[in-house]
Amino acid sequence: MKNLILLVGIAFSFHVQAQNNQELLKHYEAYYKQMKAQGDMQGIINGLTHLNILSPSAARQDTLAYLYMNEGKFVQALNTIGVDLMADDSDMAVEIKAVSLKSLNQPKLAVKQFEELFKRTQNVTLAYELAELYLQNQNLEEASKQVEYGLLHVQDNMKKTYYESQQPYQVPLKAGFLYLKGLIVFNQDKETNIDTAVTYLEQALTMAPNFNLAYVSRNALLGQKPQPSKKD
Repeated sequence: MKNLILLVGIAFSFHVQAQNNQELLKHYEAYYKQMKAQGDMQGIINGLTHLNILSPSAARQDTLAYLYMNEGKFVQALNTIGVDLMADDSDMAVEIKAVSLKSLNQPKLAVKQFEELFKRTQNVTLAYELAELYLQNQNLEEASKQVEYGLLHVQDNMKKTYYESQQPYQVPLKAGFLYLKGLIVFNQDKETNIDTAVTYLEQALTMAPNFNLAYVSRNALLGQKPQPSKKD
């Protein structure tokens, strides 16, 4: 009899707990919806965090990490979904890890995630990201492959935004690939390839005269050329 009463009590407590969880879910679903309506990003993040605790799902977790990433909170994004490359990650999760790791200046870790994205969906935007990361890692052979892929498939209407100056600016993505090609060629032989590298940078500047990175890089390379000695 005592055992029966105990079992009934346990069952009742589970029932009450389930009801409480359902009420909390309804509350935070309403809260999340309201925060979205108000455009309150921190409220949206808070609401989704509670929902994921009460009813965990990979989709909610990925969405939460994506919100953190869009807010520039890359550490929080990675704390939400981790940094390891997982075969069963959604495309969104891989993108979050790739972008966040790159933004945190972790090119060796970021490149693995971008490689996985490129395996799933080959496109010139990812090729540019990979070429840039390979160049940072001094993997010039792979960087060159991605640049050649990009130059072969890029469309004239595709743009690339750069943020190194006070005012962000856009240039044709093809100019971006030419800029990377110039840097790769220079790094292949820094003594003999200056002129060839400058040629690619000047091609990029012809396409995009506002391309500040290409302009600065060209001037830096020209400054490394031996100056002719002055005759007496």
